[in-house]
Amino acid sequence: MKPLLYISLLQGNLFWENPIQNKKHFEKIFSSLLTNNQSQKLPNSNIEDFDRTNNTDIVVLPEMFTTGFTMNIDLAENFKQSSTLNWLKEQTKKYDIAITGSIIIEENNKFYNRLFFVEPNGDFQTYDKKHLFRMAGEHKVFSAGKQLPIFEYKGWKICPQICYDLRFPVFSRNDLMVDENGIATSGYDILLYVANFPAARKLAWNSLLPARAIENSCYCVGLNRIGKDGKEIEYNGDSAIYTPKGEKLNSITKEFENTQILSYSVSAMDLQDYRKKFAVYLDNDTFELK
Repeated sequence: MKPLLYISLLQGNLFWENPIQNKKHFEKIFSSLLTNNQSQKLPNSNIEDFDRTNNTDIVVLPEMFTTGFTMNIDLAENFKQSSTLNWLKEQTKKYDIAITGSIIIEENNKFYNRLFFVEPNGDFQTYDKKHLFRMAGEHKVFSAGKQLPIFEYKGWKICPQICYDLRFPVFSRNDLMVDENGIATSGYDILLYVANFPAARKLAWNSLLPARAIENSCYCVGLNRIGKDGKEIEYNGDSAIYTPKGEKLNSITKEFENTQILSYSVSAMDLQDYRKKFAVYLDNDTFELK
């Protein structure tokens, strides 16, 4: 398990239903953020700050990062021929990072809000959004996912979720057990949300993210977009990473073309120490999802 995992959240606006423009925009950000990996340490900066901004392990993109949150299935990509998946593979290889975010996918004549987690070697894993946002008619257009995968990257176990999933704690409940060193033998270490969560419901976003961290004894990552979409719905970001205690981690923040790059480090030692000292997971209620 990598002692410090460096995560960068890209909190920005999206070009409405314009995959080409969105990918070009992210390419510029990747170049700005990641090409300095081999550069010299900046004056008046400490080692940790330099590492967080220049040695990124995972870059997190929003929900439907090529289009914005739309029900327009004309923008869906066939899973086996996805140009965006190929693009993600190119970017991860070029910068030696993992990238995650969701797009609209068609597979076997069904449509999914599908999150990809793509590694530098081209391997990828997926998660299909389980809870579809009926207030926008998402459930009428997309098929709900049925599986809750756990991704493993650099020894860290990551549970992926998408936006509206945040409101349903049973589905994401951490089936956690740890060994004598506090290392998870089951369950996950990071609960990861990518979202288009409107500003009108920011109280829910800011309340539920730390709650998910506390109840699951894990780090909770929430990446939300900003700006207005094509339906004039406003988003205010409030992206953050929370500790198992529900405390918000400090970030190193850069800005590039109206996108905030929020860089964090999460500590394996801090997580393991907390789990050893406060083993609340041993008293979890048992249940079965049907």
